[in-house]
Amino acid sequence: MGKTSKDKRDIYYRLAKEEGWRARSAFKLLQINEEFNIFEGVLRAVDLCAAPGSWSQVLSKKLRQNTDNTDNVKIVAVDLQAMAALPGVKQIQGDITKVSTANEIIKEFEGLEADLVVCDGAPDVTGLHDIDEYVQSQLLLAALNITTHVLKTGGVFVAKIFRGKDVTLLYSQLKQFFEFVTVSKPRSSRNSSIEAFVICQNYKPPPSYVPTMVNPLLDHKYCDFNEFTGPNRFIVPFNACGDLSAYDSDTSYSLLLEGQSSYQYREPVQSPIDPPYKDIIERTKNLKIKPNEEVANKE
Repeated sequence: MGKTSKDKRDIYYRLAKEEGWRARSAFKLLQINEEFNIFEGVLRAVDLCAAPGSWSQVLSKKLRQNTDNTDNVKIVAVDLQAMAALPGVKQIQGDITKVSTANEIIKEFEGLEADLVVCDGAPDVTGLHDIDEYVQSQLLLAALNITTHVLKTGGVFVAKIFRGKDVTLLYSQLKQFFEFVTVSKPRSSRNSSIEAFVICQNYKPPPSYVPTMVNPLLDHKYCDFNEFTGPNRFIVPFNACGDLSAYDSDTSYSLLLEGQSSYQYREPVQSPIDPPYKDIIERTKNLKIKPNEEVANKE
């Protein structure tokens, strides 16, 4: 399979390289902003599970447009994995489930609170949807827990979600902290994917709520409560964001796009620094196959 095959199959992967984004996921945040205007007036933002840094790139570019003095813009990116440096972005290599990480973010803001918290994190999927949805919901709620430590009243929280049977339970918990909660599917997110994003606006924690990192909010013991009935039953607001005339993430396109006279292949903007698969690749390269084993494999 040639280098250009993915450029044909995944238009947003190609556009990310052409426009200088580290990953195609940058378009998801851009399209969410087109629909919800989440960057308006934002000067301080936190990017949780940030690697490889495409959302931090978007934040750095967009938030600087909100002020004449770029020194007022503060962006903190948090991830367990190392990430290549970005101008104007402070990186914290830490665990979002630990209070020490929340304290580091607060320290970076010098006593101020964030206007916006975003999280595009996802677990390594198994293909077993029930397990994947549950693990993702735990990751989302870990992000929410740390958000309660750093987000200002009236702030915005955006996070990836896997749509499944527990969506209504997650929705009800998020509604305890935010006035408006919407589940949205960006145009650049493949239809074949169960991912979507929760857009939580106007942060208003319950009276006397004390932020804590001790307990996750979602627990399997509560699964019976997911079957809401009568007046407690509700429909989770859902919308599709992004220009409907934009490229379709599930469609293959010609290498020569409309309005272009030539095509040039580009390497990814930023390769992973220390990916989890690095070790197995090195081991495979050094693997020596004996002649008799090679013949046996061919037979």
